[in-house]
Amino acid sequence: MAAVAALVVGVAACGDDDSDDAGDGGSQTTATTADASDSTAAAGPATVSTAETDLGEVLVDGEGLTLYLFTNDQGTTTSASEGVQQAWPPLTVESADEVVAGDGVDEALLGTAEQADGRIWVTYNGHLLYRYAADTGPGDTAGQGVGGVWFAVTPAGEPVS
Repeated sequence: MAAVAALVVGVAACGDDDSDDAGDGGSQTTATTADASDSTAAAGPATVSTAETDLGEVLVDGEGLTLYLFTNDQGTTTSASEGVQQAWPPLTVESADEVVAGDGVDEALLGTAEQADGRIWVTYNGHLLYRYAADTGPGDTAGQGVGGVWFAVTPAGEPVS
């Protein structure tokens, strides 16, 4: 619980991230927790599917975790600082051909974008996809609306309102 409380405090700083470091895209630092470290590492293919949640049908990763977009991103270039990425780990792959369209996903909207640090992030309808570290299981949607800039993604590739 202490880790979750610390995460929530840290995430509060990510909500309105219009600061100069928001788009630093520099080298990735080592995560301070094993969970954040594991979730930012590309581990082979990434499947994007849809699932029914309390928000309706949304995009999820291969483990059923809700996927989010960050409205402060500049197209397919992240605006999330390294610190923000600890709370909002991006969905990444080792190569662009490792993205798999699962059930309910429009394969034409699925893609990838290489970031300044060389990591390849999964995109959907031109939005970079993130998980939320406080979502611990399939169907969790605790990241919805955080800071007014984080939103789950619909199968059409739009933010859930």
